[in-house]
Amino acid sequence: MLKNTLLYLFIFITPLVVAQNSIEKDLDSVNSFEKAKAYLKTKTFKKHKFIVFNEEKHKTTLAKDLLKLGLGATKTYENDYEKTVYKVVDKVTIPSYRASYIYLDGSKYTIDEIKIMQQNIIRKYKDGASFDFLAKQYSMDANARRGGDTGWFSKGKMHPEFERNITTVNENSLDDIYAVDIPSKNWHYVVLNTYKPKEISEIRVLKIVDDIE
Repeated sequence: MLKNTLLYLFIFITPLVVAQNSIEKDLDSVNSFEKAKAYLKTKTFKKHKFIVFNEEKHKTTLAKDLLKLGLGATKTYENDYEKTVYKVVDKVTIPSYRASYIYLDGSKYTIDEIKIMQQNIIRKYKDGASFDFLAKQYSMDANARRGGDTGWFSKGKMHPEFERNITTVNENSLDDIYAVDIPSKNWHYVVLNTYKPKEISEIRVLKIVDDIE
């Protein structure tokens, strides 16, 4: 009876172990993003894919665990139904910037009216009003709900004129408040420097999922 049980376990478990080891062995040779793309083309299962994790944008336990890994490292998760392998195929640090702004729509007001609003906003801030409050009161885009906070962004994501002052912030220019005008777009802003630039880690991960039968 014991002999038959051991034989059954050997027959059942051996293919599973071989299949699982085969995944890791396949991924050993995937040591760059280009190779990962080529590898993914050979896999048709829809759950196989690339995922990008950014340390500021993604705060899940999974993201935090994967962001700790080095380039080429893997992490495996299993449940009763499937095994998921994550492999870091690209890892970079991106210079990132953050500020707060109030947007004024130049198509709805004259330039003189815009200038007066900008001056009033700056004066109220310097007199003690919070920028969050002023953004919710004056700003004319959906970001007013966030108090005008841009969140972290990298160069090239915003209009160059808007970025110019934000991307040169240093300790001496934190809390500077100023007007930015982009007349060609009818865009007008009051900008507050809120953060110094910083390097933010970002990884590209190959996700491979296999069913456990």
